[in-house]
Amino acid sequence: MSDGEAQSFETRAVHAGQPPDPTTGAVVTPISLATTFAQEAVGKHRGFEYARTGNPTRSAYEACVASLEGAAHGFAFASGMAAEDAVVRLLAPGDHVVVGNDAYGGTYRLLARVHEPTGTLSLSACDLRDLAALDALWRPETRLVWIETPTNPMLRVVDIAAVAAFAHDHGALVVVDNTFATPYLQQPLALGADIVVHSATKYLGGHSDVVGGFVAMNDDERAERLGFLQNAVGAVPSPFDCYLALRGVKTLALRMERHCANARVIAERLAAHDAVTEVLWPGLVGHADHEVASRQMRNFGGMVSFRCAGGEAAALEVARATRLFTLAESLGAVESLIEHPARMTHASVTGTTLEVPNDLLRLSVGIEGVDDLWRDLDQAMRVR
Repeated sequence: MSDGEAQSFETRAVHAGQPPDPTTGAVVTPISLATTFAQEAVGKHRGFEYARTGNPTRSAYEACVASLEGAAHGFAFASGMAAEDAVVRLLAPGDHVVVGNDAYGGTYRLLARVHEPTGTLSLSACDLRDLAALDALWRPETRLVWIETPTNPMLRVVDIAAVAAFAHDHGALVVVDNTFATPYLQQPLALGADIVVHSATKYLGGHSDVVGGFVAMNDDERAERLGFLQNAVGAVPSPFDCYLALRGVKTLALRMERHCANARVIAERLAAHDAVTEVLWPGLVGHADHEVASRQMRNFGGMVSFRCAGGEAAALEVARATRLFTLAESLGAVESLIEHPARMTHASVTGTTLEVPNDLLRLSVGIEGVDDLWRDLDQAMRVR
């Protein structure tokens, strides 16, 4: 392959930032546990000084995911919330942030209950699919629009390019939480976003065995500041966490294909089930955002939400009665999970404009046999 020929996503997932070890020839990036690194002279070293500042395993992981996002710079963090917190610290006191009105509860909690009370920022929420609504609450001090797409747990899809164009025209930055879509399905930077964030705990890691976060961007000056914050605040992942996440990324494309295929079958069968009143999955033609999703995503993802006939009581019973779908928080791993957002992941937004319906269940559809998964859901819905 010539130097000018772009490598595929799948090839970069396996090889980007991961050449064979120059000392041993190992084809797997070693786990470098050292906390400090020898210097030939004061200030003269081989790229590493102290493990909080940089680590060879972390550098390989950061280079790989940055490549997958089409980014010049990548930064790994100890959790998705630590990654988001670092991005918020790029703001100046008094800056105004607009977030989607069905954002992840943890994101809302960070913005509204950690940073807003200190004066770091002021916060507004609206449906970011509606540019008129965004325009109506815009302020002279608005500096950041925070997009999730698809959203958690309502699976709404925001037009990244349209919001980015609007925000840039008004002097603001755009952050996209790409956790649900992953860089395999969606490329926010190519669509105009300035910063991409991930909970690497989810699809990037993919095996429910590592907690992590990630930030990717192209702007050199902003990246220098974020790198400073990463080091100064110190919420960095361990070398072993970086190894696990990097191992997960190698199979991301394969896993996402299966997640998406299984989700389609589950969504279509749920839509025909008499115990279900509504299915939320952007791959369904009847989904309000199907056209936007078709335009900006490669496929429609492995997350499916649905509302139960019979209200909250029925939803709680279905969640209790599944056997293959494990009742648990988190998402994006090889095993299928079910949860009740109103009482679990989104309990922190109860009573706010971000409150989710109490008859809603969220599925993280795994890579198991899809007929096995469907039989499990069907029996759970019939237990009632």
